[in-house]
Amino acid sequence: MPSLFRFLLIVGSGVGLMAGGLFVLSDYFEPEQREVRSTVSGVKVRH
Repeated sequence: MPSLFRFLLIVGSGVGLMAGGLFVLSDYFEPEQREVRSTVSGVKVRH
């Protein structure tokens, strides 16, 4: 049983570190916003 707890502790710590890293990346490193325009061929727009 102690080996199961040790395994769960190691896996939980790894998951926590990955979740924390993803949070830091998403919170502090936002991409710059820009407008994207592209034409779509074969589409008629009704006015």
